Amino acid sequence: MSNGRSWLIIPVVGAALWIASPAWAGPPFLTDDPEPVEVGHYEAYLFSTYDRTSDATALRAPALEFNFGAAPNLMLHVVVPWAWSRVSGGPRRSGWGDAEVGLKFRFVQETESTPQVGIFPMVELPMGNAQRGLGNGQAWFSLPIWVQKSWGPWTTYGGGGWAINRAPGMRDHAFGGWLLQRALGERLTLGGEVFAQGADTTEGRGTVVANAGGVLNFGPGFSLLFSAGRSVGGEGHTIAYLGLYWTWGPSKGAPEHP
Repeated sequence: MSNGRSWLIIPVVGAALWIASPAWAGPPFLTDDPEPVEVGHYEAYLFSTYDRTSDATALRAPALEFNFGAAPNLMLHVVVPWAWSRVSGGPRRSGWGDAEVGLKFRFVQETESTPQVGIFPMVELPMGNAQRGLGNGQAWFSLPIWVQKSWGPWTTYGGGGWAINRAPGMRDHAFGGWLLQRALGERLTLGGEVFAQGADTTEGRGTVVANAGGVLNFGPGFSLLFSAGRSVGGEGHTIAYLGLYWTWGPSKGAPEHP
């Protein structure tokens, strides 16, 4: 993340996907997990994200995320946002933001003694206008690996990877995070994470963010997701996520939660 270019938040960009029962992962957090959507099932998120620094504010609202379980252990993913950007003292600008396309592949299954492991490569497509602060200007890529283990009502997951961004003024950088969450019955899950990212611009610095949030389940296949946090090191950021989640698919047994 970088001052004046805060619309380039990687994960969220992340951002994203997930089914576990009763646990959830990915949104509303920056840290992701290795668990794909079940085969033939779908997920949709209608959400907004907020990121404020000392000299800029970025908002994605509304944004739509869609995930599909295309094959065993394989999920397809797309995000299309409407973006808002304002540099301190400047005008507020809005328009299409950069779209995100990716796939999640789990190649190690979780057992009683070992975690599940997966990859989630993504590409950010330059739909947004970079000159107006709404996009990157060129396609860029993130290549993470994620690990997850659950026991009882507790789930922990995390990992990290490398971002490749060759747009003018931008730079490649590492990112990673770890999260711990607990299901408090069938309706509510709460969690917290620490997420770190290296400098993503030639003039910027890295940042470390502490973030907390959860999921409130209204019923089978429908939930409210929320989180908020701020930097505890490096560049100063205040971030938030708010979204609605739906999931559906054939022959569901127990309700799925994000």
